[in-house]
Amino acid sequence: MLSGEIPEDIGLFSGLKVLDFGGNVLSGRIPDSVTNMTMLEFLTLASNQLNGEIPRKLGLMKSLRWIYLGYNNFSGEIPKEIGELISLKHLDLVYNNLTGEIPSSLGNLINLEYLFLYFNKLTGPIPKPIFNLKKLVSLDLSDNSLSGEIPELFSQLQNLEILHLFSNNFSGKIPNALSSLPHLQVLQLWSNRLSGEIPRDLGKYNNLTVLDLSTNNLTGKIPESICSSGRLFKLILFSNSMEGEIPKSLSLCKSLQRVRLQKNRLSGELSPEFTTLPLVYFLDISSNNLCGRIDDRKWDMPQLQMLNLAKNSFFGPVPGSFGSKKVENLDLSGNNFSGSIPQSFGELSELMELKLSENELSGQIPDQLSYCKKLVTLDLSHNHLTGEIPTSLSAMPVLGQLDLSVNELTGTIPANLGNVESLVQVNISHNHFHGSLPSTGAFLAINSSAVTGNKLCGGEKTSGLPPCNGVKNHARWFVLTFLLAFLMMFAIIVFFSIFVRQRKGSELKRVESEDGTWELQFLNSRASKSITIKDIVSSLREENLVASGKTGLSYKGKSSSNNKQFLAKKIASISTNSWMDWTQLCKVNHPNIVKLLATCRSGKAAILVYEYIEGKHLSEVIQRLSWDRRLKVAVGIARALKYLHCYCSPSIILGDITPRKIMVDEKDEAHLRLSLPGINYLNSDSKCFNSSAYVLQANTKSKFQTYSKTAETKGSSKGLTTEKSDIYGFGLLLIELLTGKSAADPELGIHGSLVEWARYCYSDCHLEMWVDTALIIKNNNQVVLNQIVETMNLGLQCTAGDPAARPCAIDLVKSLESVVRSSCCAASGLKLFSVSL
Repeated sequence: MLSGEIPEDIGLFSGLKVLDFGGNVLSGRIPDSVTNMTMLEFLTLASNQLNGEIPRKLGLMKSLRWIYLGYNNFSGEIPKEIGELISLKHLDLVYNNLTGEIPSSLGNLINLEYLFLYFNKLTGPIPKPIFNLKKLVSLDLSDNSLSGEIPELFSQLQNLEILHLFSNNFSGKIPNALSSLPHLQVLQLWSNRLSGEIPRDLGKYNNLTVLDLSTNNLTGKIPESICSSGRLFKLILFSNSMEGEIPKSLSLCKSLQRVRLQKNRLSGELSPEFTTLPLVYFLDISSNNLCGRIDDRKWDMPQLQMLNLAKNSFFGPVPGSFGSKKVENLDLSGNNFSGSIPQSFGELSELMELKLSENELSGQIPDQLSYCKKLVTLDLSHNHLTGEIPTSLSAMPVLGQLDLSVNELTGTIPANLGNVESLVQVNISHNHFHGSLPSTGAFLAINSSAVTGNKLCGGEKTSGLPPCNGVKNHARWFVLTFLLAFLMMFAIIVFFSIFVRQRKGSELKRVESEDGTWELQFLNSRASKSITIKDIVSSLREENLVASGKTGLSYKGKSSSNNKQFLAKKIASISTNSWMDWTQLCKVNHPNIVKLLATCRSGKAAILVYEYIEGKHLSEVIQRLSWDRRLKVAVGIARALKYLHCYCSPSIILGDITPRKIMVDEKDEAHLRLSLPGINYLNSDSKCFNSSAYVLQANTKSKFQTYSKTAETKGSSKGLTTEKSDIYGFGLLLIELLTGKSAADPELGIHGSLVEWARYCYSDCHLEMWVDTALIIKNNNQVVLNQIVETMNLGLQCTAGDPAARPCAIDLVKSLESVVRSSCCAASGLKLFSVSL
């Protein structure tokens, strides 16, 4: 937490070899007297608030081997005098405001191994003398405004392992020289203006694991040699003009995990081998010119979660299986598929999005689709489907978007379809439906464009439908009249039965106590049978107090009928608007989320009743947890986020994730408590499938919100809370699990220093500098150390300054599950995984 300026007389330490002021809140300029320390070997001033120009006199410090000035506010040009430090091995000036061109003098640093200049405002070409750095292992010039062509002189950097030049203005062709680098593992050139073909021998002599050339103007074919290393696991080439067939060698690349080839001009059929890649979990080859049948080959992709074949020319029947029970997103729209929708799709228990629109599908909508209990989006529009809408669709608990437009469907609209509370968007236009429109749910304010082209009636004015004037069939009217008395009696009995059950559950009850009148509403029918009003009110005693916080006090209660334990949280003040939306949380049902059972209110005071979790807060036990147990906690919370963001419709945004909100039970399972007093509605731009989201926000700042780079401010440019805010909070949680340090640790400062400190230490490549010492002592083996590094890498991605660069909840779960499986890709301790998602 050191602040102020670096004192001028620091130079009196003339014999000093190591000077590390990293991770403080120092401001001002670097004093010229620093150059008096002529024996200094390591200079680290990273992650502060230093400004001004980098002193040119640094060139006098001939013993320097390490310069790390990243994450400050330095401006001006990179001093050419740094090129006189021939002993330098590591130069890191990242995340500053440096301008001008890269000085040619850096080519004199013949011992340099790591050159990191990313995230500045550098311009001009890569100077040719840079290619004299024969010992260079990692070169990262990304996120600048560099221009010109990428030189063939890269052939001189035979030790290069990682090359990041993405997010610049480079043009011209990708140099053939890159194909000759035997140690090259990671090549990322995305988001430039590169053109021409990919070098024919790229990958043939390299050791590629990650290749990202997306968002350029590349043409030609995908090279056959691209996976020659046998280690390539991420291939990202989308948004180019690639053509030709997908090479057979790529179909045999068993190491592939993530493949994104969409928005190109690829043609031909898929080879039989391409549909049996064992590790691929994400495959997007949409918006190409691919063709042929895909049902006549074996689909055996056991890890597949996301498959997008949209906007191609595939035809024939839709395959009944893709060799994976893990499929979450399936998009086959915009092709020429025919035949019926496979009933076996009902076996895809993880399916959240199914898009089959703009095909030639016929037959009826299978009832089995209702077995997909996690399905949020169902789009079957623009086909030739017949028959009626299955009434079983109304049993889908999280269905949010349903599009059946432009088909040949008949019959009436199932009345209970309007009772699906999660359904927010419906389009049934241009079919042959008749009868009245349901007057509930998503049909209440449906737009006329979503119902036009049918013979429907009723609905609100927005539907544009005529009123229903009664039944024209006199015979039917006679029968209905004859049975009217019986039906009325039956309806009264049913209504009374439902009314009694509801009163037992969700009825608003009132009870008098010494604190006033309390209004109680159960959100869980089982709880309503075992927990009484008296149980809740009587639990609010000092001897039952288990926790206290800024938003209220928590008490342990017990049912008088069956000794069922619960947690009652008393909140001192809550607004009326906030209170109205709490019942939305009664739908939340996930093993890693604490269930909300009931709500009580008296004036502005409130009580929230939760299931009781036998365990302790993560903040209390984090220091005693082993690495495996910490990783299990991280996976559990990631799964909870995935559920809230992707399975709930509308999705739920937390806005606050801290160890105090997480309970760890005796089995080391993590349970996230949704305990914030406000809930608001917010439009959300998500990588999941919901067009809207509920946002849970605290009235007071959480621990991670004490930083300048909070989840709210980093969530969007306008400071709105989004799903990316939750991802930021989760990243901070990962850093706490790895380092053992609290986000509010006074030694780390109050200006985002925990994240900056973690970035600084991580880039240092010294594990012992940032990881919790207990983890190092207990897990001194390379596999676990690699897992720790990969997890920290994920934490730093989650806390990226640009919200768009943060992964979504689905990717969090996938990455952590990969860590648990001890991924075959060893972590290098560098920016290995900073690829575009």
